[in-house]
Amino acid sequence: MVSQMRVPIAAGNWKMNKTVKEASAFAEAFPGDASFGEVEVIICPPFTALVALANAWQQTPVKLGAQNMHWELKGAFTGEISPLMLSELGCEYVILGHSERRHIFGEKSEAIGKKVHTAFCQNLKPILCVGETIEERESGKTKETIKEQLLLGVELLESEQAKNLVIAYEPVWAIGTGKAATPEDALEVITFIREELKNKFGEEASELIRILYGGSVSPDNVYDFVNHPQIDGTLVGGASLDPTKFGKIVVQTEKAKT
Repeated sequence: MVSQMRVPIAAGNWKMNKTVKEASAFAEAFPGDASFGEVEVIICPPFTALVALANAWQQTPVKLGAQNMHWELKGAFTGEISPLMLSELGCEYVILGHSERRHIFGEKSEAIGKKVHTAFCQNLKPILCVGETIEERESGKTKETIKEQLLLGVELLESEQAKNLVIAYEPVWAIGTGKAATPEDALEVITFIREELKNKFGEEASELIRILYGGSVSPDNVYDFVNHPQIDGTLVGGASLDPTKFGKIVVQTEKAKT
């Protein structure tokens, strides 16, 4: 049965894909007015599509998230976006610390921790991403890497704030590389993450934090990942761009959790 404490999540990260026109077409095709059962559905489009999707899904259960934000509310930060702007557009969630932000754009865990703290202060729920590269995994540094990213990411939080935190474990080595993580791989790291959260915030808070898996999630494999009580859903990349595929992921998540 679905945990009464942790509502499962199916979150889509569109990355740098879809124009406003394409996003609107997705909204028409995706059953935003359908019942998702016990699954919380979140779409994180590019900033440019947020207004169109907020209008399209205004009376539906679909929730909006952003893909990044700055830790300051305003100022001389050319090219950045403020959490105030995201809240105004109807965002409830924001992805922070995605591996592409860390490895392509050089974001450090300390800066990501500042963003996580600011998000909570502005009533946005952060989806904090952590994950190891293939080099870190093969050299036995998976837990060391995950622990550093995780603890620096939540360093500024109080236990009450942490209860509404979402963590996404995304093994970098399993994203678009042809290498596949197994549900057992995901479960091992997610169990470790929850134990670290328990040490940091206490058992009550740690049991309320939702931990997702992300890494080449598809309609064909999602059930195997979320069919374990410690894995609370998925953060989906490429498959979330297709309304039919993403709809199947939502259905399989609901099936696994009931």
